[in-house]
Amino acid sequence: MSDELSGFTVGVTADRRRDELAALLERRGARVVLAPALRIVPLADDTELRAATRACLDHPPNVVMANTGIGMRGWLEAAEGWGLAEPLRSVLGQAYIVARGPKARGAIRAAGLHDEWSPASESCEEVIEHLQRRGVEGQVVAMQLHGERQPECTAALEAAGATVIEVPVYRWAPPTDPAPLHRLVDLITGRLVDAVTFTSAPAAGALLRAAGASGDAVLDALRSDVLAACVGPVTAAPLRRHGVPVAAPTRARLGALVRTIVDELPQRAVNLKVAGHVLTLRGHAAVVDGELRPLAPAPMSVLRALAATPGRVLSRAALLRTLPRGADEHAVEMAVARLRAGLGAPGVVQTVVKRGYRLPVD
Repeated sequence: MSDELSGFTVGVTADRRRDELAALLERRGARVVLAPALRIVPLADDTELRAATRACLDHPPNVVMANTGIGMRGWLEAAEGWGLAEPLRSVLGQAYIVARGPKARGAIRAAGLHDEWSPASESCEEVIEHLQRRGVEGQVVAMQLHGERQPECTAALEAAGATVIEVPVYRWAPPTDPAPLHRLVDLITGRLVDAVTFTSAPAAGALLRAAGASGDAVLDALRSDVLAACVGPVTAAPLRRHGVPVAAPTRARLGALVRTIVDELPQRAVNLKVAGHVLTLRGHAAVVDGELRPLAPAPMSVLRALAATPGRVLSRAALLRTLPRGADEHAVEMAVARLRAGLGAPGVVQTVVKRGYRLPVD
């Protein structure tokens, strides 16, 4: 058990591997908010996949672009159900197979096929550049899609003279229950999560769509106070286009993503020496002389405001602005009382008569 992320709250937008990612984060002490932005569903009507498979059998591809492990396995399983598994495997076995990442490579090898090349970046763009350099004029390229069409990749290959067969194995759909995602939007805009993880590029777009009119507020939070942590550069691209600074590991793995968060979040903690105590602000908690003290949102908001200008007196009116709309000055007094009780360290929050409150920094 590790406490590297104790006091921090992390939102998880993944669906398929959310439990695995949550366990990795919780093992390091984080509080996790699960809010799947999308879910993968098999093609309800597999006529498109069957037509694409038939096209590959009628016009054997010279090149196969395998994007995901789940997609390649799903394609071969569907072909098995139609009695086409052996003809398809035979056709794929004659092709130059490019695996975008290790999971796609694993699925290819498990099927008894051989992959020829993989991009270091695991990006579709690098695959396209490789195929353009290699030359695809007059060739048939079968592109296994990962959730959505990739019109820019298809267009680039067609411009290089290839005929592209798009193979749609699954698609993205909204979550069955959208309530957790809407709650995550509120937590992001309220700065009540410290980081949000993304494991697919469409998840970022889904989060912003769910935000609706609050989309700009979500982007403001992600550009400043809330860390956007993406599993890799492909996932990060949509957020970067919105000007969001993204933390992403060099290798697109869940373990590497968690290590990136472990490296980033503690650096954002605020450290102060106040009234003889060592005080650290971490997400939803304060660490007082090495002891973690979880705090409710209102006391934590007051503490953050006081810590932003340590030593300076903030009036009740100034602190009121940090609390939810509709609160009054009595709510400030209550929040301060709860803060003092939660910190358990006398003298950290000092009352300055008729003026307000301050942190008496050493």
